Amino acid sequence: MGKKREHIGRYISQIYRKGNSFISKGLNELGIGSGQVMFLLELYRQDGRNQEELSDVLNIDKGTTARAIKKLEEQGFLIREKNIDDKRAYKVYLTDKSKDLKNDIYAIMSSWEEVITSNLDKEESENMIILLKKICSAI
Repeated sequence: MGKKREHIGRYISQIYRKGNSFISKGLNELGIGSGQVMFLLELYRQDGRNQEELSDVLNIDKGTTARAIKKLEEQGFLIREKNIDDKRAYKVYLTDKSKDLKNDIYAIMSSWEEVITSNLDKEESENMIILLKKICSAI
């Protein structure tokens, strides 16, 4: 009988769970939920995006995006303004509160990346990114 086949999903699940726990712990101290941080990260890349664009780039349904944006707005991290070009849509902007946390948020994310790449050399880390991109483009 041959060697038992290992499943990638097992490892992806473990990385996801441990990563979520690690990142949540750091973000909770800043008053941000782990499900909300991805919206801030995208707005740090390009402020003033509309909700639909955020849904598309993050591959998250519009209802979930709307709820996350609303919560971040209630907490003072974002403001929504009517889109001049499309009165039905809103553009989302970072507040000073969220801009002040940018370095702290990036530090938390970098710390997690250091943890998961600590046993990899530079080439392995680069190859991992290439492989993860391939996997994401296939799904």
